Amino acid sequence: MVTSHQWGRVDDDGTVYVRTADGERPVGQYPEGTPAEALKFFTERFDALAFEVELLEKRVQSGVMSPDEATASVRTVRTQVEEAHAVGDLAALVARLDALGPVLEVQREARKAERAQRSAESRASKERIVTEAEQLAEGSDWRNGANRMRELLDEWKALPRIDRSSDDALWRRFSTARTAYTRRRKAHFAEQHEKRDTARVVKERLAAEAEELATSTEWGPTAGRYRDLMRQWKAAGPAPRDVDDALWKRFRGAQDAFFGARDAAAAEQDQEFAANAQVKEQLLTEAEALVPVTDLEAAKRTFRDIAERWDAAGKVPRDRMKELEGRIRKVEQEIRGVEEDQWRRSDPEKSARADDMVSKLEAAIAQVEADLEKARAAGNERKIKELEENLASRQMFLETAKRASADFS
Repeated sequence: MVTSHQWGRVDDDGTVYVRTADGERPVGQYPEGTPAEALKFFTERFDALAFEVELLEKRVQSGVMSPDEATASVRTVRTQVEEAHAVGDLAALVARLDALGPVLEVQREARKAERAQRSAESRASKERIVTEAEQLAEGSDWRNGANRMRELLDEWKALPRIDRSSDDALWRRFSTARTAYTRRRKAHFAEQHEKRDTARVVKERLAAEAEELATSTEWGPTAGRYRDLMRQWKAAGPAPRDVDDALWKRFRGAQDAFFGARDAAAAEQDQEFAANAQVKEQLLTEAEALVPVTDLEAAKRTFRDIAERWDAAGKVPRDRMKELEGRIRKVEQEIRGVEEDQWRRSDPEKSARADDMVSKLEAAIAQVEADLEKARAAGNERKIKELEENLASRQMFLETAKRASADFS
């Protein structure tokens, strides 16, 4: 007895056949069961194949597989269907698999266009990276440039390759730019290191000399030397930062110690000279009482006595010196002015004496100026101030003497 199915049958000996467009072909036997069970067994095989085809269709339609991978899968499943030991509409399954061909061709073209777009974008990005790297290689931004070069390298690695010849050419340009930048950067920092090391040696010497001078009591020359050391310090440039800070602390500490001691000594000296200032204030009271001059000879005698006591009184605090000297010189000028008037009125021969006075004052001024230059060279600030005041006073007298001499000419 033959058991039939739309797509197959079972003959009397249990052989199962499937119907195809080319006729029947045997697909197997199922001797342990009934013909109906045999057909059921082989139709279930067909159902499994149909499920696999359906699953492949969904995967192809979703695009989760690449066209090449999907084509290989279609080919494999098609062979399985064509050679299947199953009962069912095998031709329909083959047709469904063949229908995936145009879908895959569309996907292949889409992916080809997508790859072309990605390649163009990658090429543009890589050309931008190379251009920026070459610009950095010609610049001198050593800190930010190094970081940017690393970022550009990371960007390059993240980009897909383009055609091999173009990719290799762009990479050679990029690599050359990175190498050139790195070489110049290393040379720069090597030069900077050498300069800083040289500055360290110079500043160590300056700090040592500053420390040696810290206890000096030669206030003027030492203060001048500290100014020289400071100029040399600034000209030396920076040493390595931690070393530079430590050396500056030593240098500045020594300098502060010296000038602190100098200021303390000056303050102490000013305190000692305060009594002298009081004496000179009393002398000024006597001297200023001579003006206006009514008795020239008496005024001259009194002023000479005051001048002797003035010199004997000694030095005064620095902040009082200009004031006190100015007042005593003013009295002296008043007396000399009266005397010069009398000379002009009483004795023609005084023209010669006026000329002689001019000559003597000019010689004295020349000597004071020479002494002043020596004091400046030695950095003796106290001596400089004294000589400057002396020079100013003598120059005033010189102007007066010149006017007197001019009156006789």
